[in-house]
Amino acid sequence: MTINASGWRPSMVGGATEGPATFTGNKALMLDEALIFEIGSTETTGVDFAPVGTAVSRLGGLERRVEIGLPGLSEPEAVRHYTRLSRQNYAIDLGFFPLGSCTMKHNPRLNERMARLPGFADIHPLQPVDTVQGALGVINELAHWLITLTGMEAVAMSPKAGAHGELCGILAIRAALEARGEGHRKIILVPESAHGTNPATAAFAGYQVEDIPATPEGRVDLAALTARLGPDVAGVMITNPNTCGLFERDMRAISDAVHAAGGLVYCDGANFNAIVGRVRPGDLGIDAMHINLHKTFSTPHGGGGPGSGPVVLSAALAPFAPLPFVEKQGDHFVLIEEETSGDHHAGSFGRMVAFHGQMGMFTRALTYIMSHGADGLRQVAEDAVLNANYVLRSLEDVLDAPFAHSGPCMHEALFSDNGMAEGFSTLDIAKGLIDEGFHPMTVYFPLVVHGAMLVEPTETESKAALDQFIGALRHVAERAKAGDPALKTAPHYAPRARLDETLAARKPVLVWKPAPLAAAAE
Repeated sequence: MTINASGWRPSMVGGATEGPATFTGNKALMLDEALIFEIGSTETTGVDFAPVGTAVSRLGGLERRVEIGLPGLSEPEAVRHYTRLSRQNYAIDLGFFPLGSCTMKHNPRLNERMARLPGFADIHPLQPVDTVQGALGVINELAHWLITLTGMEAVAMSPKAGAHGELCGILAIRAALEARGEGHRKIILVPESAHGTNPATAAFAGYQVEDIPATPEGRVDLAALTARLGPDVAGVMITNPNTCGLFERDMRAISDAVHAAGGLVYCDGANFNAIVGRVRPGDLGIDAMHINLHKTFSTPHGGGGPGSGPVVLSAALAPFAPLPFVEKQGDHFVLIEEETSGDHHAGSFGRMVAFHGQMGMFTRALTYIMSHGADGLRQVAEDAVLNANYVLRSLEDVLDAPFAHSGPCMHEALFSDNGMAEGFSTLDIAKGLIDEGFHPMTVYFPLVVHGAMLVEPTETESKAALDQFIGALRHVAERAKAGDPALKTAPHYAPRARLDETLAARKPVLVWKPAPLAAAAE
């Protein structure tokens, strides 16, 4: 995009070709926005600072030697810049988000109100325990719900996210094996249908990872898994419901076989939203399972706030739970932060974090749980599964659905780009959806499906919202099957046109540099 002598950008937003170019680069109310460095001047500031007095430096020769180079903007300029950028974001508050509970599940405003109560929002992790009894009560109550909903013995509340929770579970498994003198077991079996973080976590914890194939219907090959079990196998990491959107019907048989061989069972609970209130993982022989609070219990995720990944543990692993954790002693809550002699907490594998966890996440999750109640949480799972199956069956005639023959899916519908015109792929469909006003679904995952498209609608979407998305995806898919050349250059209506994502990943521009004056004058 070039800048003329007057400083204005004459080209259209996103490089689209529809309609005449505008002088500003804006397209009606879709406002083009330059980088903040291009708006502000590094020579000025929007705030007046008093002169800095002379002082002796205490930085030991590490003082800044050049100007910091931050752009100076007035208050209106700063507000407008970030407001314009916010309008270019897609969010659950704007429309249907096909990535669903994996990334953007609806966060009820009641949760936010409760998390902002001073007694929860303003506490400090180093406050005396007697001054945070209410907060510890919330953690204890949430722990009770998580244990009850999963049918497990105990829960570790301190892990900060899903992958952190996986590590917690694997470390508990290692501690349990070492306690019984079987630290020589160094193999973790991971099915093809498991989440990609599972093998990474096992390797990080020092285990060797071996793959277990999937059956043609997208589930774990029980015979292959059973055949591989032996005295060197520490356990299995399995995702259920799995990444293909299917429930592992042989889960109980898998657990029994692993236990008979002396191993332990870790379940990735990222997809718990599909079975909460309907299935208790403890009844399936699971020994450890993390729960992503944002995926099942509606807490913010990623840029929306810190994560939280509590880990529920079976009776076999409960003695090895990490510190710290909350314990109720009479009418008083106590924060257990050290191992003690005897049978009480002596087997803990130690700490994973400096402090207990994310208070705001706990408050939001408990608010969500208590708002729904047991029957409401059951309906959450039922509605999520219903919505996903509605999407699957509404599109299986126009999009390849590789596991549609395997029966109903769970909370996510899986499609592939098989059947598109030559040269057209999942990426084209994803970019075409942007023009239709939707954030694309998860693409190219799971890896066991070529050109995968994973749609996860969640329970909060109405039939009208799903019908609009289904219609849009059908329209884009039909264009891809017909070989519409305009689809290869989509999106056309977004603030920016299609980027060279490979080049951006390999050669990212991480530091802004002003364009040469000669180039700016062209």
